[in-house]
Amino acid sequence: MILPRLRESFRSHLALLSSLCTRMLRQVLHRGLRTSFSRLGHFIASHPVFFASAPVLISILLGASFSRYQIEESVEYLLAPKHSLAKIERNLVNSLFPVNRSKHRLYSDLQTPGRYGRVIITSFRKANMLDQHHTDLILKLHSAVTRIQVQRPGFNYTFAHICILNNDKTCIVDDIVHVLEELKSARSSNRTNFVITYPITHLKDGREVYNGHQLGGVTVHSKDRVKSAEAIQLTYYLQAINSLNDMVAEKWESIFRDTVELFQKSNRKVKMYPFTSSSLREDFQKTSRVSERYLTTSLVLVVTLAILCCSMQDCVRSKPWLGLLGLLTVSLATLTAAGIINLTGGKYNSTFLGIPFIMLGHGLYGTFEMLSSWRKTREDQHVKERTAAVFADSMLSFSLTTAMYLVTFGIGASPFTNIEAARIFCCNSCIAIFFNYLYVLSFYGSSLVFTGYIENNYQHSIFCRKVPKPEVLQEKPAWYRFLLTAKFSEDTTDSEEPNTYESHLLVCFLKRYYCDWITNTYVKPFVVLFYLVYISFALMGYLQVNEGSDLSNIVATATRTIEYTTAQQKYFSNYSPVIGFYIYESIEYWNTSVQEDVLEYTKGFVRISWFESYLNYLRKLNISTGLPKKNFTDMLRNSFLKAPQYAHFSEDIIFSKKYNNEVDVVASRMFLVAKTMETKREELYDLLETLRKLSLTSKVKFIVFNPSFVYMDRYASSVGAPLQNSCISALFLLFFSAFLVADSLINVWLTLTVASVEFGVIGFMTLWKVELDCISVLCLIYGINYTIDNCAPLLSTFILGKDFTRTKWVKNALEVHGVAILQSYLCYIVGLIPLAAVPSNLTRTLFRCLFLIALVTFFHCFAILPVILTFVPPSKKKRKEKKNPENREEIECVEMVDMDSTRVVDQITTV
Repeated sequence: MILPRLRESFRSHLALLSSLCTRMLRQVLHRGLRTSFSRLGHFIASHPVFFASAPVLISILLGASFSRYQIEESVEYLLAPKHSLAKIERNLVNSLFPVNRSKHRLYSDLQTPGRYGRVIITSFRKANMLDQHHTDLILKLHSAVTRIQVQRPGFNYTFAHICILNNDKTCIVDDIVHVLEELKSARSSNRTNFVITYPITHLKDGREVYNGHQLGGVTVHSKDRVKSAEAIQLTYYLQAINSLNDMVAEKWESIFRDTVELFQKSNRKVKMYPFTSSSLREDFQKTSRVSERYLTTSLVLVVTLAILCCSMQDCVRSKPWLGLLGLLTVSLATLTAAGIINLTGGKYNSTFLGIPFIMLGHGLYGTFEMLSSWRKTREDQHVKERTAAVFADSMLSFSLTTAMYLVTFGIGASPFTNIEAARIFCCNSCIAIFFNYLYVLSFYGSSLVFTGYIENNYQHSIFCRKVPKPEVLQEKPAWYRFLLTAKFSEDTTDSEEPNTYESHLLVCFLKRYYCDWITNTYVKPFVVLFYLVYISFALMGYLQVNEGSDLSNIVATATRTIEYTTAQQKYFSNYSPVIGFYIYESIEYWNTSVQEDVLEYTKGFVRISWFESYLNYLRKLNISTGLPKKNFTDMLRNSFLKAPQYAHFSEDIIFSKKYNNEVDVVASRMFLVAKTMETKREELYDLLETLRKLSLTSKVKFIVFNPSFVYMDRYASSVGAPLQNSCISALFLLFFSAFLVADSLINVWLTLTVASVEFGVIGFMTLWKVELDCISVLCLIYGINYTIDNCAPLLSTFILGKDFTRTKWVKNALEVHGVAILQSYLCYIVGLIPLAAVPSNLTRTLFRCLFLIALVTFFHCFAILPVILTFVPPSKKKRKEKKNPENREEIECVEMVDMDSTRVVDQITTV
C-alpha cells in the first residue's frame, strides 16, 4: 500500500518539477531576449545617424542594378512542373517522330514546333463560313498571309522561305485550306457532289483528314455531312532551326498579327482572333505594364493613409513622418532584394507584383507596433531609454513572426518546390523580408529616435519648430492655435500621464467604444452565430476547390490570348485536343489479338491515324492479317508504294533493318481525340490520368502525349506542395518556438487561429471563382504569416495576463495591440483596392486572395478571438497566485505639506 503511493507521489512531484523547470527555462529565455533587444535599441539610439544612412546607401547601391533587369520569357519554365513524366514523354516523342518527319501530322493542338501563327475566323452574325462569300474571303486571307515579307539586309523572307516543307518542297498548310480550295473549285464547275464530313473528311487524293479543330460551330446532316460551320481555324507552322531563322520567324509572327488585324478592319462583317507562339509570353508580361499606374495610385493612397494613421491633434506627439518613413523602410527593403536578385542572375516576371504587398502587410505592422510601444513609454524618460523599452516590448514578437516568414517562404524556395515561378517568388520574398527586418531595426529604429528628440524638445512634429507655451498661444489667431495644439508635461499630473495619447482617433475608438461593445453579453451570441455561418460557407467552398492549370489565368484580360482562348472554347470544344498514342516497342502487329488490344485501349476515341485505316485497306485487298512477321513488314513497306493515298502513313511507322535484312516495326503512333463537354480542361486532365494508369498495366508499351500535358502533369501536387510544406514547417516552428514564448498555450491558440483563417480563405476564394493555382497558393502561404503577424500579440497579451477576468484582459489586449492592427489593416486594404481595377487575370487572383486573407484575419482579430477568449481556457481565476508572507501589505507614511495652511498631512499608502 505504501510503495504504490510513494511511486505515485514521486511521479507527481517529478512532473511538477519538470513543469517548473520548463517554465523557468521559458522565462529565462524570454527575459534574456527582451534584455538583448533592449540593449540593441539603446545602441541604435546612441548611433542614429549611422543606422539611418547605412540602409539608404545599401539600397541605392544594390537597387541601381535593377535599372537593367532582365525578363524571363519562357512561360513553360515558370509555370510547368519541373519534374514531370510529360517532359520525358515529350523527349521520347520528339526523338521517335521529329517535326520534319510529321509533315502531314502537324495538328494544331498536338505539336507547337517552334514558331507558328494561328487565326480563328468567325462572323458577328453567326453566318456559315463555308458559303461562297466567306470561303473566298478566307482564301484571300490565306493568300495575304503567304505573301508576308520580312525585310532583312540583302534579302526579303516570305512564308515560303521559313515554312515547314513537304516532300515535294512546297509549304505545308492546314488541310482545311485544301478543303476550301476543292469546295471553291466544285462551285466554279457547278459540281454538287462535293461533301464535307465531320470530324473526318476525305480529300480528292484519297486522304482522310481530321478537321475537328479546323471547323468550329458545326451543324451536320445525317451521316456527319457538314451543313454549316460558324468558325474556321488556320495554322501556319514556321521553321526555327537556328538563331537567324528564329529571329525572322519572330518578326514574321508580329507582321502576321498586323496583317490579320488590317484584314479585319477592311472586312468588318467577320471577326478574327490571331494567336502566335509568342502571344502567351507577351500577354503574361503585359500585366506588369498595365499595372504601373494602378500601383502608383496604390502607393499614393497608402502613403496618405499611413501619414493620417500616425497623426493626432497634439502637434508634438503626432508622428506623421513615421508613417511615411515606415513605408519608406518597406520600399528600401524591396529595392535591396530586387537588386540582389538582379545581380545574382535572376530574371523578372509578372508574379513579382505580389511581393510589395507581402512586404506591405508585414513591414507596416512591425512599424505600427513599434509606434504603439512608443506611446506606452513615459515621456519623462530619455529618448535612449524609451527606444530601449520599445525594442524590448515589440521586437521579440516581430522577430518570431519574421522567422516564421523566412521558414515558410524558405521551404517554398527550396528544391522541393516543383513550380519554378513559385520557387523564385518565395526566394525573392525571403530576401526582401530579411532586409525588411534589418531595416526596421536600423532605419526605422533610428527614425523613431529622431522623432523622439523632436517630441522631447516640444517641437512641431511636421515643421520641427518649437511649440510656444499655452499662454503665448492665446495671443495668436485661431488657425495658429489649431496647428500648434499641444499638451505640456507641466500641465499634466501623474494620474493623467498614461492618457496622453488618448486624443488619437483610433485609440479613443477602441478604448471608449469598441472594447466594451464586442465584450458585451448580448453581442457575443451574434458573433458566435456569425462564426458558424462563416464556417458553413467556408466548408461549402472548400468542398468545391479546383486546381487551375489554365494559362489564361495568368495573363492580362484585354489580350489576344484571352480573346483567342475564349473563341477556341466557344467554337472548338466539341473534341479534346489531339492526343498522340505512341507504341515504342516492337510488337506483333500481324497478330490479331495484339490489334484487338490496341483498339481496346483506344476505345471511345475518334482515331485519326493509320492503324485502323490501314487494316481496313489490307482487308480491302483481301490480305490476311495473320501473315508471318517477315511477310507482314515487307508487305507493309511495299504497300505504301503501291497505294499512294496511304503513303503518308509511313510517317507514323518506324522501320528498323536487322543484320539478316529482316525488317521490323520498332515504333508506331496513332492520333486520338475524345468527345468533350464544356469542362474541356477538367476532362482532359481526367483523360490523362486514365491513360497513364492504363499504360502501366497494359500488355503493350505505349505513352500518350499532348503539349498541354506538360502543364497539367502533376500540377495539383506540384502547386499544393509549397503550401503543404509551408504548413508543416510552420507547425514545427510553432512547436519549437514554444520555448521562446512565456506560455506554450500561445502557440496552441495560434495554430487553431491559422487553421480557421486558412480554411475560410480557401473556401471563400473558391466561391469567388478563384482556382488553386500558383498565384493563389503563394497567397495562402502568405496568409499563414499574416495571421500570425496580427494575432500573436493579441493572444500573447491575453494568455500572459493574470489576476483579472478574461474580459478585462481581452479589452487590455485590444487596447494595447488593436491600434497597430487596425492601422496596418487600413493601409493594406487601401493599397489593395487599386489592384482590383488592373485589367489582368493574374492581379485579379492576387487581389481576391489577399483581400480575403486581410478581411478574414481582421474578422478573427476583432470579433472571433475577443469573444471566444472570454469563455474558453485559460481561466484567469485558476492562474491567480495565492498571497504569501512575501506579498504582505506594507504601510508607507509620506509627509505632505499643504501650501495653503502650512499643515502637515500624513498620507497612508498601501504598497
